[in-house]
Amino acid sequence: MQSNVQAHGAITTRHTFCRICEAACGLTVDINNQGAVVAIAPNEQHIASTGYACLKGLKAHEFRDSPDRITQPMKRVNGELVAISWAQALSEIGGALKRIHGAHGGDAIGLYLGNPISMSFLPPLLSTAFVKAFGSSKLYHTGSQDCNNKFVVAERMYGCAQIQPFPDIDHSQFIIAVGSNPVVSKMSFISMPHSGKRFKALVARGARVIWLNPRRTETAKQVGEHHFIRPDTDVFFMLAFLQALIESGAVDERHVRQYMTGWDTVKVLVAPWTAERVAPVTGVPAATLRDWVQAYAAADGASLYSSTGVNQGSHGSLAFWLQEVINAVSGNLDKRGGTLVGKGIVDVSKLNRFDPDKPLAKFRLGEVPLVMDTVPAGVLADDILTPGAGQLKALFVTAGNPLLTCPNSHRLTEAFRQLELLVAIDLHESETARHAHYVLPGSHWLERADIPFTFNTMMGTTPIPYHQYTDAVLPLKGDAREETWMYLELCRAAGFYMGGSKALHGAFALGRWLRKIPLLGAALPDHAQFMLGIVNRIAGFGSLRRMRKAVNGVARPALAPGSFIGQRVVTGDGKINLAPADFCAQLPGLEADFERELAAGGALKLINKRERYSHNSWTHNHPDFVKGRHDRNLLNMSTSDARDRTLADGQWVRLSNSQGEIRVQLAVTDDMMPGAVALCHGWGHQHMERLSVASLTAGSNVNILARDGLDSLEPISGMSQLNGILVEVRADA
Repeated sequence: MQSNVQAHGAITTRHTFCRICEAACGLTVDINNQGAVVAIAPNEQHIASTGYACLKGLKAHEFRDSPDRITQPMKRVNGELVAISWAQALSEIGGALKRIHGAHGGDAIGLYLGNPISMSFLPPLLSTAFVKAFGSSKLYHTGSQDCNNKFVVAERMYGCAQIQPFPDIDHSQFIIAVGSNPVVSKMSFISMPHSGKRFKALVARGARVIWLNPRRTETAKQVGEHHFIRPDTDVFFMLAFLQALIESGAVDERHVRQYMTGWDTVKVLVAPWTAERVAPVTGVPAATLRDWVQAYAAADGASLYSSTGVNQGSHGSLAFWLQEVINAVSGNLDKRGGTLVGKGIVDVSKLNRFDPDKPLAKFRLGEVPLVMDTVPAGVLADDILTPGAGQLKALFVTAGNPLLTCPNSHRLTEAFRQLELLVAIDLHESETARHAHYVLPGSHWLERADIPFTFNTMMGTTPIPYHQYTDAVLPLKGDAREETWMYLELCRAAGFYMGGSKALHGAFALGRWLRKIPLLGAALPDHAQFMLGIVNRIAGFGSLRRMRKAVNGVARPALAPGSFIGQRVVTGDGKINLAPADFCAQLPGLEADFERELAAGGALKLINKRERYSHNSWTHNHPDFVKGRHDRNLLNMSTSDARDRTLADGQWVRLSNSQGEIRVQLAVTDDMMPGAVALCHGWGHQHMERLSVASLTAGSNVNILARDGLDSLEPISGMSQLNGILVEVRADA
C-alpha cells in the first residue's frame, strides 16, 4: 500500500491537493470499496492550507463523475460526434498533422492551453514541447487574458519573468490592494488559503488594509477599508501615488542608487501626475491619496498589490510596473512586511534570463510581442483568418474554452470554422469543442500524479514554502487518457519528436517504454510519475516513495527578507531596472488617454467580476453551482445609475457597445461605483445540448463585447482589454 493511503475499515483515505488555483489546498479523499468517492474534505494537517478548501475543490469528484463527461475519443461525422477508437483517432489526427505540416509548415499548427490544467505541473511543460515538435511558435495561453503584464514587468525590472515579488501579508502594517477580491479568488500569483482569516488577523493587530475597486467586493465587506476607483484608471492612480511619495521625501535615494538604475528618468516622467490632477479621473480624492502615501511611508512594512482587475485594463503593464517601482524605491521590496521574492525548488531565474539586447519575438502579423514564448489569444482569429506564411490551419485546445473566455467570440467562432483541423482535449463538449473535428477525452486532476504547478514550485510564490507530491487518487475514467500521453502519441503518429529532439522525446517517453517490460513493468512508474520523480530528485527531495510519506507536504526554508536585492536580481548589472525603455516610451501617450477619460465623464464602463460559484466557464454544469439566481450572470449596477436610466432590479436589459450586444438581467446594488457595471464571464451555454445542466442556465457571454485583433491589445504584453470597456445599458424591449 502506498504511504499516502490510509485504510479505515471499508473506507480508504487518500491525501492529495487541489489544482484549481494558486492556493493548491491540501485535501483528503475518502473512497469506498467500490472505488467511489464518499467525501472530499480539507486536510487539517496540511503544511500550508491547514484545513482550508473551497467548495469547488470539495466537489471535485462530482465534476469528475459528471454524466456528461466524454470518456472515449469522438469524431465529428455529418455534424454529430461519434465514438471512435484511440487507434483511429491517433492515425487520422497524426495523418492530418503530417499533411498540414508538409503543405504549410510548422507554424500552421498551434495549441491553446486553458485552465485549470495550467495549475498542474507537467501539462503546460509538455504543451510547449508538443508545438515545438512541429517547429511551431504557436502556443496560445490564458496568460494573455489575465497575467502576462506581470511577466513582462519582471523581465524588464528583475531580469527574469519568473521573479514575482508578493506581499508579506502576515507581517504587513499597511496594504493597498487594487482590483483584488481574495475571499473569492484566493488572490493571484500568491498561494493564499485562509485569505479572509489572514487579513482579519492583520487588521486585528492594528494594520490597515485598503481595497481599491469599482465594486465593494465580498472581501471588502468582511475586512478593511473600501474605496471606489473608476475602472481602467489604475495607471493614473499609480503615477500620482509615486509622485506624492517622491514629493514627501520618503524615498531613500542612497539605497535606490546603490541597487537600482533609471531613477532619475522615472522622477522626470512622473512629475506632472499629481494627486490633484488625477483625482477627477480616478475618483480618488487627492487628500485621500496623500493620506495613504503618508501611512504607507510611515509603516514598518507596507505594499501595493494589484490583481486581475488591473491586469486586464488597457494599461496593465504600465500600472504594474509603477506599482513595483513604488514598492522598490520606498524600501518595501525584499523587506519583512513589505514584498518578498520566494525561491523555487529549482532556480529558473538563472536559466531564463531576459536579454534586453535581443530583439523581442513577435507575432507574424504586426508588432504584437510574444510573452514567455506564447502568442496573445487576442490575435488567434487573425492568425486563422489572415492568409500568408504561418497562417494557422490546425489547432489543439487543451482544457480550454476560448469561445467563452477570449475576446470577440463571434469572430473567433467564424475563425474556428475555417480551420482544417480543430482538436479539443477536454472532459466535456464545450462551446469550443462543439466546432471540433475531434474531441479527445482528457484527464481530471484527481486522475493525475502531480506536484504543485510552476508558480508555487518554480517561482516560490508561497508565503509558507513547501513542496508536495501526489499520486493519482482515482483511475482514468473510461477510455480517457492523460494529456501528456496524448502529446507523445500524437507526435509519434505524425512522425515528429517532442520538443523537436529525438533525445528529448525519448526522455519524455522513457517511463512509458519501461512499463512495457514483462513482469517488471507493472511495478514501475508510468510516464508522468517517471518525469515527476526526476524533478523531485533534481530538486533534492529524493524518491517518490519518500515524497508519498509526506502526505501533508514537506517544509522548505522560510522566506528570508534581505535575500533578493543585490543578490538574486539577474539583470545584466545585477541592479533593478526602474526605467525599462519600452515602458518609459509609453508614458507620454497617457496624456491623450487622460484627456479621453476626462471627456468620458459618467459614461458606463464594464468590469469583470469573480463569483464564488463560478470559475471561468467550467463550473456551470453542476446543479449545486447554478441554484436560484446563480443560474445566470447578473449585471451589477449602482442604484443611482439604475435610477437615471429608469431601470429596476431584476429587469432584463441590453448591454451593448460597438462590438455587439447581449441580453442580461440587472442586479441593482449600492456595492457598485456610479459609472461602473460588473458582469461575470464564462457564461452562455444555452445551446450546449451535451451539457445537461449548463444548457438550462440563462447567462450571457460578456466577451462578445471585448475587442480582439492587432490594434486592440495592450502593446507591451499583448493582453486583451477585458476591464474598463465602454458600454451602454438600456431596457430590453
